[in-house]
Amino acid sequence: MLCIVSSMANCRKLRLKDAALKRLLSVVVVTLLGVLLLIVSLRTNTTPGLSELDEDLSEIADIQSFSEKLNLPKQNEFSIRLAKQNQMPPRNRDLYPKLAKDHITIVLYVHNRPQYLQVVVKSLSKVVGISETLLIVSHDGYFEEMNKIVEGIKFCQVKQIFAPYSPHVFPDSFPGVSSNDCKEKDDAGKKHCVGSPDQYGNHRSPRIVSLKHHWWWMMNTVWDGLKETRGHNGHILFIEEDHFIYPNAYRNLQLLVSLKPIKCPDCYAANLAPCDVNLRGEGWDSLIAERMGNVGYAFNRTVWRKIHKKAKEFCFFDDYNWDITMWATVYPSFGSPVYTLRGPRTSAVHFGKCGLHQGQGQTNACIDNGSVNMQVDDIDKVANIRSEWGVHVYDNQPGYKAGFKGWGGWGDDRDRQLCLNFAQMYHLHNTYLSAVTMS
Repeated sequence: MLCIVSSMANCRKLRLKDAALKRLLSVVVVTLLGVLLLIVSLRTNTTPGLSELDEDLSEIADIQSFSEKLNLPKQNEFSIRLAKQNQMPPRNRDLYPKLAKDHITIVLYVHNRPQYLQVVVKSLSKVVGISETLLIVSHDGYFEEMNKIVEGIKFCQVKQIFAPYSPHVFPDSFPGVSSNDCKEKDDAGKKHCVGSPDQYGNHRSPRIVSLKHHWWWMMNTVWDGLKETRGHNGHILFIEEDHFIYPNAYRNLQLLVSLKPIKCPDCYAANLAPCDVNLRGEGWDSLIAERMGNVGYAFNRTVWRKIHKKAKEFCFFDDYNWDITMWATVYPSFGSPVYTLRGPRTSAVHFGKCGLHQGQGQTNACIDNGSVNMQVDDIDKVANIRSEWGVHVYDNQPGYKAGFKGWGGWGDDRDRQLCLNFAQMYHLHNTYLSAVTMS
């Protein structure tokens, strides 16, 4: 009897211990879940520095492996870190958790002109509706001052991407400068150097070719590489770091996009500014259809597909300017005039003194007195496009056309092949991933 009582007492003690252990384990599990949720939240709403990137992104490992198959330049450590950075989610999702249903993504492509970028960012902060959309900032290389300016943006969701094959990321090898590269008008046979000259006998300049490389890499990456936009079929707006954006730009663009199928079904794009960057608009009560400009232009995936199919024309035209390449060879190859629709009053203005390839050094400020005084009238603060307006069409406008031979600077076979590789990388990569998944 005493043994039975003793056993029952021991059983009660064991049950009490077991219950206490379960309660302890529950507390531990709940605590761990809380910590994990906090970590996820912090990662979602902040952008880590380049030295703090996660080294275990399996998708990047796949891309790196496939890049070798595509014969892209061998990446250095810094290039790999930039590629990983491009996979990070947008910041400020805690402030703006949902994008508007029919939002128009904005892509701002930049190089190294921080004074310009500060002006553009300030103008964007005053754009009506900016908080509804996603801003993607595409960097040609990595420059700390530029990065800090973008990290300070709080007025919308913002994602940064960095061109991992920018010449600025390769200090001693292609696409940057190699020790055995031909220079200026070197004779490759006599100098035993590497390179093929342009139509004027000049060899490549990495600072110059980076303009065209960055634009083409960015277009392919935004439309076909980023998970945030590769399924986006609507319009995407593209602006540069020397474009001042008026407060009514986004609302005007939304109106132009909605009116384009009705008012100008043959228009390929919508523009915020005239194609002549020196003009501010006609001030008429009419929409304008004209040749596509390079200030604040927006088009959809259908147009991108047409552009992408002309990769060979784009990559082999001997001109380091992406826009002249488009005007002189890509657009004419479409077989019909490439019109864009815009309002009679500009919503974006090109400013500044420095070209993209010049950058900004310690002693050469790109803006007079370090500031831009842009007049913004009351009419520029609200949408000023009317749906009842007709369309005035400009025919036979002056500008670069088919037959122009190009300004050169783009004759090296390596640049042309890299350009073609950019056009293929995401399409072949997606096919590669599908094959791996099915196997």
